[in-house]
Amino acid sequence: MPGAVIPGRALGVVEQSRNRQFQPGDVVQGNLGWQTYAISDGTGLVRLPQDRSAPLTAYVGLLGHIGLTAYVGLVDIGQPRAGETLVVSAAAGAVGSVVGQIGKIKGCRVVGIAGGADKCRWLTDSLGFDAAINYKSEPLIEQLAQHCPAGVDLFFDNVGGAVLDAVLHHINVNARIVLCGLISQYNAIGPVPGPYNFANILTKRARVEGFLNSDHLDRMEACLADLGRWLKQGKLQYQIDITAGLEHAPAVLNRLFSGSHMGKLIVQVSDEPSQGNAGSTGC
Repeated sequence: MPGAVIPGRALGVVEQSRNRQFQPGDVVQGNLGWQTYAISDGTGLVRLPQDRSAPLTAYVGLLGHIGLTAYVGLVDIGQPRAGETLVVSAAAGAVGSVVGQIGKIKGCRVVGIAGGADKCRWLTDSLGFDAAINYKSEPLIEQLAQHCPAGVDLFFDNVGGAVLDAVLHHINVNARIVLCGLISQYNAIGPVPGPYNFANILTKRARVEGFLNSDHLDRMEACLADLGRWLKQGKLQYQIDITAGLEHAPAVLNRLFSGSHMGKLIVQVSDEPSQGNAGSTGC
């Protein structure tokens, strides 16, 4: 609706509170929207620990809804097993980059699909992916055959469209396909055709399951325990891309669709508070 606050998850600092669960200075996370100040009754807000061992920005991504999405989608729905081949689309994005690293921790061979040579180098050289395919310059079906010689057991998809179709060409019997996003279709003007290799879901007896992280908030505690431990052990890395100023939020959102970023996009609304000090910050 014109004039309404655009919804979105953010971090913020409590300025005043009549809710006994929150005190001034508390850093909270929730659906605070694209705004510099928000009024809330506390529903859906999570207070971050005061003795944070990770940077505040980690709670916008890896230790927040991004981490939960990657964790639930791969661990709970994908159910990876050691020795399997995992393919991740939009692998250099906030969710995909975490998914691939969890896949390595679980003992999978991990192949990422990303747009650009720099992103592919980051996946293999920094994050430990076994291989990365630049879909913008390489024939995807042929590259998947080269890097997944034993086929694809598990596909974590953030893209849909032609990428999904190419991976379906290579799936193994009893493959699992986790549908996290369909970003290639969100701005489509006309009807989007279904996958041409859809029949492989039948012949390979594959399972396809979509999910929303909001349906799995009960898994947050276990998720943060594992992600926090892996982060401390040096098994996880994350990257953030910060733009200061709420006025830049529309341009930052467009970058999500253009793919001109790596890791988590963040819009910083105000100076980051030190622990215990008031202020406000958001993403």
